[in-house]
Amino acid sequence: MRIELKGLTKVIGDTLVLDHVDLEIREGEFLGLLGPSGSGKTTLLRILAGLDVADFGSLSIGGRDANELPFELRQMGFVFQNYALFEHMSVFENVAFGLRVRPRRRRPRGTEIKERVQRLLDLVQLEGFEARFPAQLSGGQRQRVALARALATEPKILLLDEPFGALDAKVRVELRRSLREIHDSAGLTTVFVTHDQSEALDLADRVAVMTRGHIEQIGTPADIFEEPKTPFVIDFLGRTNAFNCEVNNGQVKLGDKMIILDPPLPDGQAVAFVRPANIVLTKADGAGTDASEDPVLPHTAAVRFISEIGPWATVELLYHGQFIEVEMMREKLHELELAVGDKCVMTVRFPKIFARGQVEREVADVRKTKGLRMRFRQRRNRS
Repeated sequence: MRIELKGLTKVIGDTLVLDHVDLEIREGEFLGLLGPSGSGKTTLLRILAGLDVADFGSLSIGGRDANELPFELRQMGFVFQNYALFEHMSVFENVAFGLRVRPRRRRPRGTEIKERVQRLLDLVQLEGFEARFPAQLSGGQRQRVALARALATEPKILLLDEPFGALDAKVRVELRRSLREIHDSAGLTTVFVTHDQSEALDLADRVAVMTRGHIEQIGTPADIFEEPKTPFVIDFLGRTNAFNCEVNNGQVKLGDKMIILDPPLPDGQAVAFVRPANIVLTKADGAGTDASEDPVLPHTAAVRFISEIGPWATVELLYHGQFIEVEMMREKLHELELAVGDKCVMTVRFPKIFARGQVEREVADVRKTKGLRMRFRQRRNRS
């Protein structure tokens, strides 16, 4: 079912939570709403569900004005961030709840409810758990119950608010695959909210990156990651390194390389963002140099830290007083024979360059959010 938002605006107190949001959600699409805390993504999801109301703008669902459609007629299933299971009900009764409370004329027969619930529990791999209560389940199992309950009423649209936020990494990956399979097999239109970049890029057909109540960029995961349109998007989607540079007559000098900008930027200070995987290292004596490389930033840096996990290695460099992160294959690291304290030369590829003023306005929120999240994890680990 197709959903269309035009100029959707929501104000809470003195805060502009949604700022004239325009968005088309295609029928059968799996759309991810990605952004930091406070970007407006959960409020947008609640308005879609009919749990909240916009102050301005329009929302149509299946070509009909949403104001004419109460929640029960929107044909939506909603999975809450905290699952919102009924603790006094068994797994079976939690899943069956939405069917049992329907008006008598639309309520399925008891045998039909039993068959449908059992089919859903099999689908989410919870067969044999029918008689258990939520307190007897793991976090991943509770999430599966919430998903089965949302699917029980046979919705055409599935809404999920941070569906995997409280789960450990291994369970999150397993549930991602299950959710995608359910979406594809049921022919749903699915919208899910997350602040996890890898989750959005892994699951969604398209990703809408949100900040400060508006959509910063929307596109396929590949488009969003490879062609970020703003400093906020590139800095929010994964780790980046930032190099200071200056624009002059449509060109920017980065290290010893002049880069022609298309489209051009105004003259003045700028910042070049480079992902860790787009920095190639060679030893300072020239060992390991690839003649095919076209170095953009051929400057020497010192190796400060090395981490090797599985087939990948992360190298942290000290370059002109700033820390630079580099990702490479572990095998390549061993070929270079780099060790902490060694000197090496960086070759930077595919830099994304933005005016410094734009960077300072947009990236501050990203860094603040990342810092808060890091401090929360540190406190949680200490406890």
